[in-house]
Amino acid sequence: MSMTKSFIPKTINHDLQKERLASTFDVEEFAAWWQGGEQKLKTKREIERALFADLDDGYGINHEYMSHEDLYNSAVKKVAEATPKLKALQQKMNPGGKDIWPGGLLSVHAHGLFPENHPLATHISMFVDVVKGQGTPEQVEKWGKLAENCNIIGTYAQTELAHGTNVRGIETRADYDIRAGEFVLNTPNLEAYKWWPGGMGHTANHAMVVAQLYISGKHKGIQMFIVPLRDADTHMPLPGVDVGEVGKKLGMAAVNLGFLGLKNVRIPRTNMLMKYAKVDRDGTFTASPASRVNYLTMVYTRCLIVNLNSTLLLQAATIATRYSAVRRQSPIEPNEPEPQIIDHVTQRLKLFPEIATGMAYHLAAEHMWELYNQTVLDANNGKFDRLPDMHILSCALKVLCTTDGCAGIERLRLSTGGHGYHIAANLSNIYGNAVAAYTYEGENTVLLLQIGRALVKAWASYKQAETPSSSYAYFETSMRLKEFPKWDNSWQCIVRALQYTAAHKTRIAFENLSQRIAAGQSQAVAANNTGIELTRAAELHGRQFVCQTFVEQITGPKAQQRSAALNSALENVVELFLVQTVLNNLSDILRFINLTDADLRSLQQRLELSLEKFRPNAVAICDGFDFHDRVLNSVLGSYDGNVYPRLFDAAKRSTMNQRPVQKSFETYLKPLMKASL
Repeated sequence: MSMTKSFIPKTINHDLQKERLASTFDVEEFAAWWQGGEQKLKTKREIERALFADLDDGYGINHEYMSHEDLYNSAVKKVAEATPKLKALQQKMNPGGKDIWPGGLLSVHAHGLFPENHPLATHISMFVDVVKGQGTPEQVEKWGKLAENCNIIGTYAQTELAHGTNVRGIETRADYDIRAGEFVLNTPNLEAYKWWPGGMGHTANHAMVVAQLYISGKHKGIQMFIVPLRDADTHMPLPGVDVGEVGKKLGMAAVNLGFLGLKNVRIPRTNMLMKYAKVDRDGTFTASPASRVNYLTMVYTRCLIVNLNSTLLLQAATIATRYSAVRRQSPIEPNEPEPQIIDHVTQRLKLFPEIATGMAYHLAAEHMWELYNQTVLDANNGKFDRLPDMHILSCALKVLCTTDGCAGIERLRLSTGGHGYHIAANLSNIYGNAVAAYTYEGENTVLLLQIGRALVKAWASYKQAETPSSSYAYFETSMRLKEFPKWDNSWQCIVRALQYTAAHKTRIAFENLSQRIAAGQSQAVAANNTGIELTRAAELHGRQFVCQTFVEQITGPKAQQRSAALNSALENVVELFLVQTVLNNLSDILRFINLTDADLRSLQQRLELSLEKFRPNAVAICDGFDFHDRVLNSVLGSYDGNVYPRLFDAAKRSTMNQRPVQKSFETYLKPLMKASL
């Protein structure tokens, strides 16, 4: 990088400071609430001071000018350099815990430590937790501690070149050799190669391989196997292992996503995770007590995805909101000075709903973690009745959060105009990281179809007078009504309206599916032909859950722990989210609910009023998320608001600016310019 002397002011931009002074609530109170308490906020900030204090000025952008290979090696170096810091902090602040080491490799701090991402994320987020969650005590003892300390590095290898969301269709085989007491793993063709596992390329030396188990030629379903990939000393691929990187992607530059082929790779019998399903030495197979217990891994991962993508959306919203408070353009009154662009109502509509959306999904994820932890406790005690509902809810949240989050990040990038196109704005990187989740851990349309099938199944049970589970309880309360009550503008009315609409969309999907089957179509063909109705019902099922959860999280018992001023600001966020959700889904709502012109005008007025009430608190709310400047890594979103000096500073750091004339001038450009006509 060019050795540019920074000329960024040490002061805070006047307009941004003015916004902070106009806030109606205490930002520190918001930040403590958002982080889960004052002590957690204090700990977070202490960790950030320790991790970020010695990073140089160009730390967040240098990688943008590296080659693909250099960028990967730089990321590995950063992980190695961060490790002793994280371990020391863990020992100092929470001895024996895992939240800082290795948890810090996956936390929000990692966004600042590893701006190009890093190749150990899948190891921490999946490999370690799958071993601990689905391994026997002996397997956890053997592999868990080594993995947690990164003495071995793993990845999670499920997706194949030709099979992704349809897990049942994967072709990788694990055949049990009874005589040797070993599994023999093979990818029988190119299509069966594992594809996309994070860190697989050149980092992981083990993989959690998801494969079809066969014993004496009989299929025993999908199981998980710990497979060594590389020599512990030389890191060279082991015999029968064909492993490498898939190449450059839209985002996640240093994640080192890889491919894996296996040819007659033998592993001990005890390398199959056997907390639930088991294979004895003599080949006796004991099936898992619940056929869907493996969904626990996917539920866990989808909760992580909602946490991550809501955070990325809020990072983008913070950047765009701070920039909108600094940028001045386009006078509202012709002869007046240029206003802050945040004063334009249309700009507010681009910004504030995304803040509300990010908060709604964040709180929904927190609620889901509570449900997940209870489900794990139940599973450990042999109770698996929660699993189906947890699977469907996690699918719905994953779909909606990634769909809304990715669209929102792009809207926020567009809201920053041309400057948002600059790589130093970091909005393109945030988008690249977020949009991958639209596909991984279940492509969104496929997940919606899964939810839709679960809905019509639940509807069939409801029609047979069976009591629905809590996730579908709104079927009964909605269908008890001959028609929806008069619109009263309350939040409860909005939630009930979404539930009523979701119930009727499910009813229609069920009726049309049934008609197609009655007309002679097979169940599968009928389901395919009902796909549009199924996916729409599924989306509305998810949206009513998010809205109901958001209201409960803000107005429930926890509200008593917050000040009236903060609650007032948060309630306006809920108001904006609910009204915007209704307006975005009017085509379905109006099909079943008779809203008058006055009702519709009222909703528009409520939208505009909530945007107006949001205006003085927008910057303060974003401050309350407490994203460190290193985490945002954006010239547009820095806390000090010095947008233009930071943009110019980033430009001066370009490697192209190390010399005034590029070598191509003499070789190509000059001859071109001097050529005769």
